[in-house]
This record gives sequence, structure tokens and C-alpha cells, in this order.
Amino acid sequence: MAARSIASLSLSFGLVSIPVRLYSATESSSEVRFNMLAPDGSRVKQQYVSETTGKVVERASMQKGYQFEKDRYVVFTGEELKALEEGASHVVEIVSFVPEKAVDPLFYDKAYFIAPDKRGGKPYSLLQRALAETGRCALAKWSYKGKTRIVQIRPTDDGMVFQQLLFADEVRSLKDLDIEQVAVSDAELKLAVQIIEQGAEDNYDASAYEDEEKKRILAAIDRKIEGEQIVAPAGGEGAPTGEVIDLMEALRASLAKSGEKAKPSEKRKPAMKAVEEPVVPKTRKPAARAPKVATEAPAKVRARK
Repeated sequence: MAARSIASLSLSFGLVSIPVRLYSATESSSEVRFNMLAPDGSRVKQQYVSETTGKVVERASMQKGYQFEKDRYVVFTGEELKALEEGASHVVEIVSFVPEKAVDPLFYDKAYFIAPDKRGGKPYSLLQRALAETGRCALAKWSYKGKTRIVQIRPTDDGMVFQQLLFADEVRSLKDLDIEQVAVSDAELKLAVQIIEQGAEDNYDASAYEDEEKKRILAAIDRKIEGEQIVAPAGGEGAPTGEVIDLMEALRASLAKSGEKAKPSEKRKPAMKAVEEPVVPKTRKPAARAPKVATEAPAKVRARK
């Protein structure tokens, strides 16, 4: 299915205006959602109830109010709320250019793509290449749906990303947690660095990972549809035990364990070889001597023990 744009915008780049179209870069359909049902199996719907009377309040008769003191509200009409909203504008004004790494990913909010609209191909490509050449991204102001947002426009090999950013008061600071800085020895640091280097990759490949939780839930739903009973899985190994361990010994064990594991790109090759090895005939030999299976099977079980 072809991507559908959600808005037509105009990037203000100096005296140059770049017509672009905005596209959502992410999808929210990956979440597995469950419906709330009544005892008879029918779906239920939400209702708003007055705290004072306990009666259901219809949506059409509701008002919006701001609580300025406990249980005291100032009420706004629809017209007044509309007047408070800043008018939407199709113009996105670039205000500055900063190094791309100057923007902490903590400030990243929703991501969009922008593509050139009619007669926007050349100025779009010019801005894309100029940003890549300078190693910078653009910061711009964008008024959309009654709010003014700050966005980062950064280049990629295939186009440009239109990244909505959070404001400073929307992002918390790690300093508020008062994290204790504990000294580590050179030997501990050396082992930790070796573990990191063994598991190092040049790039992040999103396709190498999948939503295992979603996959497990969907598989359980399929079993439930087929009539099987869903049971809770056994406890995993990752549960905290409270056991105090020696840090150096744990680092050495981690280093040895990670050394045994191949990188994702190397794991696939041995797996293919294992499939190609002539192991099938060995597993089929007992089946060829069907009359003797009943007497030989117990012996084989004891031998494995």
C-alpha cells in the first residue's frame, strides 16, 4: 500500500521555500489489544459519571475546566478554547543549524518523514546534501493542531527525517536521581571493555530483532482459539536472587561466555551447516528395525542417563 501524506508543508530555508509532504515514520498497529467484555461476552463501553450525583453525563453536555484550587474550576467554552490555540500553519520556519549529535535522543518524540512536493525536488535535494556535507541538522518551529513544536530536520541517504522534539520541561534529568558514583579498578574496567568489544557491532540492524513478547502472545491466542488451556510459563533465569557475587569473577565468566558465542552474522553459517550434515539417516535407523524397538528403547534411555 502506498504511503499517504498527512500534511502539506513548506520549509523556510533562508529565502528558499521548499514544498514538502509529511508522512508518519512509525506505526502503532504492533500492539496486541484486548477488549473489555461483559460476563455474557458482549463488549462494554465507557461512560462518564458525575462524582456528585452518580448519574451518567452525556458527552454533548460536558464542559472543559481548569482546576486552579482544590475542587474549584474555571470553565472555558469551545470558542474560548479555540481562541487559545495557536493557528496551524503550513510554514515550517528553520531557525538554526546545529551538529546532529548536539540533540540528545532523550528529546526525540514522534518521528515523521518529509518528501518533496511538486517543484520541490531540487531545493529539497540541496538542503539534504548541504546538511550531510556540514554534518548538521536543522531546528525549526512548527505549528500543528493548536500547538507550536520544535522539530529537528536531519538528512539520511534516502531523504530527510522530520523529528518532533520535546521541550526542556518535558524531559527529566538523571541528576534528580542522585546516582552514587562508585570507583572501579583498572582491572575491572579492562575486563568490562573486553566484553563490550567482543559484542561490538558497526551498525544497528533493526531487522535482526523482533517483538518476542508480541509473538508469544499471538501464539497463545492461536492456541486459545483452538481450545487449549493457557498456563503461566515457568519462572525465568533472570529473576533477582539477592545473592552477592564477586564482580571480577562475574566479569571473567561473562567474558568467557561471550567468547563462546558467535556474532549474529556468524551464527547463521554454522546453523546451515548443521542442517546439511547427514544426521537424518542416524535417527532413522531404529525405525528400520521396528520389531526390536520395544526391547531396545529402555536400554537407550538408561544409556542417556
